[in-house]
Amino acid sequence: MIAVEKYGPVTRIRFSTGRSRAVGYEVSAFLLRGMLIDCGFPDVESDLAAVIAEHSPRGVILTHAHEDHAGNVEYLARRRMPIAAATPTLDLLQSEPSIGLYRRFCWGVPARLTSPIVPFVPDGLELIAAPGHSLDHHVAWEPATRTLLSADLFLGVKVRVVRPGEDPRLLARSLRTIARLEPDTMFDSHRGLIPNPVATLIAKADWLDATIAHIDALAREGMNDHAIRRAVLGAEDAVYWFSAGDLSRINFVRAVLRSGEKL
Repeated sequence: MIAVEKYGPVTRIRFSTGRSRAVGYEVSAFLLRGMLIDCGFPDVESDLAAVIAEHSPRGVILTHAHEDHAGNVEYLARRRMPIAAATPTLDLLQSEPSIGLYRRFCWGVPARLTSPIVPFVPDGLELIAAPGHSLDHHVAWEPATRTLLSADLFLGVKVRVVRPGEDPRLLARSLRTIARLEPDTMFDSHRGLIPNPVATLIAKADWLDATIAHIDALAREGMNDHAIRRAVLGAEDAVYWFSAGDLSRINFVRAVLRSGEKL
């Protein structure tokens, strides 16, 4: 299913299926300056084909390798669609996908990238590294209009659950780096248009920094990870059980403790 929203020069394309909507998930791709930013998840391949047929984008920009953002890259590559992506993103897409059952339920199973990539050089859009949500995570930035397509940089101010591989400390730094660009307009890939982007990005960074400091302080007192989780983030909720623990608050605490060991 596709829902299309227009915001001046930006077109938001909201992808979902019955399964994804059943658990409250959808994801957006965006059209700007004749370029498509991200390409949706495997189960909406036919919807993506309809978007391409209607809009004829001259190239695709991938923000990161997660299957809800880059789940149709092999489909695009087979059709010789020019693609811009960071090397780490392409490396991940060329490896065998390993995703949990809940992600397969929501998004489908992505095909491994095996076809050669036709390189694409975006005109007027920059891919800027903003790791934390994933190590390969980037945002798309149009400096001429100060428009930010933030992919999964934001998601919400007080996001208490993370997957293995996320790094809240790194995310806080990325949020402040991108806020210094002073975007006037920001689109989140799951929430759409975000008001007051600079203040919102900083608010999330501030919450992360305060939460990380609280976790660090309790760890120094000798508290274990589960006790810290209860004290700082509260009890696990339904998403913990739905994801079999893959998306959880305990992962947040462990990611903070793990990255703290490297300081």
